[in-house]
Amino acid sequence: MGSLNVKQIIVNSQFVKNKDMTTYESDIKTISSNEEVVFGILSDLNNLKPILEKTPISEKIKDLQFQTDSCSFIAEGFGKIGFKIIEREPNKTIKLQSEHAPVEINVWIQLKQRDVNVTQMKLTLKADLPVMIKMMIDKKLKEGINLIADILASALSK
Repeated sequence: MGSLNVKQIIVNSQFVKNKDMTTYESDIKTISSNEEVVFGILSDLNNLKPILEKTPISEKIKDLQFQTDSCSFIAEGFGKIGFKIIEREPNKTIKLQSEHAPVEINVWIQLKQRDVNVTQMKLTLKADLPVMIKMMIDKKLKEGINLIADILASALSK
């Protein structure tokens, strides 16, 4: 019998889903740039491709595709996942929603300028995970949200 991946378990799941979405938040990261520049880069998802292709994440995700308002990739053990920007609040917040994913996922990128060239950033991911799946990937999502925040903060600092 072949092994099941996370996507197959979700699709075939008879488990009761959590009533509330599970929230994962990154630590607050400091970027050495002003919020207008940071927002300008992050609000066009095309700008993420060169950043993400040069990181350890590229070993876990394949077939990265980016457009201004959307992106998609194949995540190891999870399948194809896409995100689209659903809201932009200039220099403050970018909200994304999942597409083509086996579960509902929302991501918020929050920015706050602390000084002339100092911007703080926090990533928040909310996912509607069945209990069994949450037990399997909880630790990876907690680590992953901070890893992505670290990568973005490093790449966006002057």
